[in-house]
Amino acid sequence: MLTGKFGIEIELTGITKDTAANTIKSIVGGRIEHTHDGYYTRKIHATDGRVWKVMNDASIRKVNSRGNSTNDNDYSVEVVSPILTETDIDTMQIITRALRTAGGKTNDSCGIHIHLDGSNQTVQSLKNYINIIASKNDLLYKALQIKPARIRWCKKMDERLVNEIKRKKPKTKQAIKDIWYNRKNAGYYSHYDDTRYHFLNLHSYFNGNGTVELRGFNSTLHAGKIKAYILLALAINNQALTQKKASNKKIQEENEKFAMRVYLNRIGFIGDEYKNYREHLYKHLDGCAAWRYGPNDPRYKKNKKEAKIS
Repeated sequence: MLTGKFGIEIELTGITKDTAANTIKSIVGGRIEHTHDGYYTRKIHATDGRVWKVMNDASIRKVNSRGNSTNDNDYSVEVVSPILTETDIDTMQIITRALRTAGGKTNDSCGIHIHLDGSNQTVQSLKNYINIIASKNDLLYKALQIKPARIRWCKKMDERLVNEIKRKKPKTKQAIKDIWYNRKNAGYYSHYDDTRYHFLNLHSYFNGNGTVELRGFNSTLHAGKIKAYILLALAINNQALTQKKASNKKIQEENEKFAMRVYLNRIGFIGDEYKNYREHLYKHLDGCAAWRYGPNDPRYKKNKKEAKIS
């Protein structure tokens, strides 16, 4: 089982913040606290001591319970989890289903952001993260069907960043930070610094809550897809932490499904336990997951050999 600490943010509409907060409370127990901050936050103090949040997000295109467009900010809903582990994924799925049953909806303005524990990140793992996402940019964007309306909030990897990491070979986190912000001796930056709006957000690590954030997921209230996204994030995090060195070379693969299957197997999506989640992640890709080459391809004979090693 893929393991690790994470947090998840799910943007939705169609229900009010109070409805979302009460829905979560019905599952995790505890009490609801109404705060008076700028996000109109409802805090759900669960019986296990952890705090879930329901808050405002200005980027959400709001609809009411009847599905009609509205300017009522009560229908701008972002669910923010506490720190979770793999043992909490089932609870997250139950909450997701309950929010959908309560009338929650998503649209192309809504996203999902997953934060990974930053406490054990190293200089090498941060460089690995940059190179892993850079090398898989095109494959991930197609696999995850990132909506055009959301690109401004989860841009592809900055080529300048990738090239400078390769050229300068930073040996310290401060050196990586300087390259990330494109400024020597980079210090503190605003929470809403523009560098945060990429698939891989290290601004949250350097100037936020010390987490690595992956922002490249369309919002959904499909529990199976959400689990697939969490598992993918945990797997990429584990790859960044454990791989000796990652390349930024982009995949050039005519059979996208096979390329994704091989990659997912390599990072831990092995066996029947992960079958459904693999299928969620290569559903929108072209090609055949089982064989690299089709029967009409002269390279077809290589299939059996490659199947043994993948």
